[in-house]
Order: sequence, then C-alpha cells, then structure tokens
Amino acid sequence: MLDMSWGEVMLIGGVALIVIGPKDLPKALRTLGQITTKVRRMAGEFQSQFNEAIREAELEEVRRDVEGVKRTVDSARPTFNPVDTIRNEIRSAVEGRPGSGSKDAEAKDVDVKDTGSFDVPRPTPGQQAEQMHGAPAHAAVETSSTPPGTKPETGPTP
Repeated sequence: MLDMSWGEVMLIGGVALIVIGPKDLPKALRTLGQITTKVRRMAGEFQSQFNEAIREAELEEVRRDVEGVKRTVDSARPTFNPVDTIRNEIRSAVEGRPGSGSKDAEAKDVDVKDTGSFDVPRPTPGQQAEQMHGAPAHAAVETSSTPPGTKPETGPTP
C-alpha cells in the first residue's frame, strides 16, 4: 500500500477527519475509492493495449520470416522439379537410352543420373490373370485326370 506503515495511515486518517469533518468523510472515502477504481481500470486497459501491440509486432516479425522462406522456396522451385526429373528418367529407361534426359532437362541444366539398363520381367498370362482377379491362375484352371472325350465318374467305383 505505497510503502506506508499503519501509523502513517492512522495519522492521515486523523488529519482527514479533522479537515473534512466526520459528516463528509464517508462521501470523500467513497469518491476516493471510485477514483482509484477508474485509475486501475485505465492502467489495465493501457497494459492490455501495450501487450497487444507487442504481440502484433512479434506476429509481423513472424510474417516477414515466413514470407522470406516462401520467397526462397519460390526461387528454388524452377531449378528443382521432381516430377520432371522422374518423368525424364522413366522416359529414358523406356526408350533404352539410359542416362540421356529429354531436351527440357538439358535446357534447365538438370543433371540426369545414369541409372544403367535393367530388364523388367514380364508377367506370364497366368500371373496377369492372378493380378486382375485376385485368385491364383492355377486355381482357376480345373485339372482332370480323365482323358478328354470320356465322362468322369461321379459315384463310387465297384
């Protein structure tokens, strides 16, 4: 309480009682309390506005950092295009010219690595049927031990 001891507060109260008088003292204390409340409210509003200004300044700094990163990414984008790189590597592998990229890749100074040639085994018709239908191809073909043109036995044999 503003670094005042109880003795000092009693002295101020006594002087106020003599100067203001006992009849007007409650009204004076009420007015003093209202003024104190208004000052505290104004101080709180000032502090909240000050804190908000600091937050906005920090947010503006973060925005500038994000925009700087975005500019860096945008400037690097034309030189690095993974879709074009993969497309060129696949095209060169299919055409049988390993390591040679398309004209677009050479124009952009993109390094196309020599991956070498490799043979991709092609699936057999049975494997293709298995991939398409989800069941093994050998399960779809019925094997029979009876020669063609004869009827299979359906009942018990004597």
